[in-house]
Amino acid sequence: MSKLIIAPSILAADFANLEREVKMLNESEADWIHVDIMDGEFVPNISFGIPVTEAIKRHAKKPLDVHLMIVHPERYVEAFHKAGAEIISVHIEACNHLHRNIQQIKALGCKAGVAINPHTSVAALENTIADIDLICMMSVNPGFGGQKFIEGTYQKVKQLKELIRKTGSKALIEIDGGVNLTNAKPLKEAGADALVAGNFVFSASDPKSVISQLKSV
Repeated sequence: MSKLIIAPSILAADFANLEREVKMLNESEADWIHVDIMDGEFVPNISFGIPVTEAIKRHAKKPLDVHLMIVHPERYVEAFHKAGAEIISVHIEACNHLHRNIQQIKALGCKAGVAINPHTSVAALENTIADIDLICMMSVNPGFGGQKFIEGTYQKVKQLKELIRKTGSKALIEIDGGVNLTNAKPLKEAGADALVAGNFVFSASDPKSVISQLKSV
């Protein structure tokens, strides 16, 4: 079984010391840097936008995994690509024309991700999964960090893994929300390929050690 991809969420970092936090991630065993973009409309919170993403990119030596929790993502994917995103995930719930959104992201040369909320069925991905590079499965309701992990996620990961196998898709499964050392191993065993961890990493006294422990699950 290959090692998990670990993508710490910069949303939980100390924004007053962003350069220092990004450099810490560069020196860690993290694979990607997860960047949560929230618009206050699709989710009940506002995070940051294109200028902060550009600032992160200036110091990052790891790929930026940009998660757009916004309405009308098609209006902004090009700007986030220019800001340094290498992976861009849009929410299935925010896209009326998901196939078009996926193709738009791919045309920019980015990996195309699709995020799904806890209440959204895996079956909703059936007609597009062959074109998707990454499925960002929310294991909390999006909008705020530090929420409790939803236990039904394990079963949902197994369903998604089966759909990927059945369709011959190459999509990776990324879990976002409430990830810690207790659920990391069962998530991997259920079929997860990548884990997003925010508060669990950045609130630790030794974030690099926590990332290393998640990586070696």
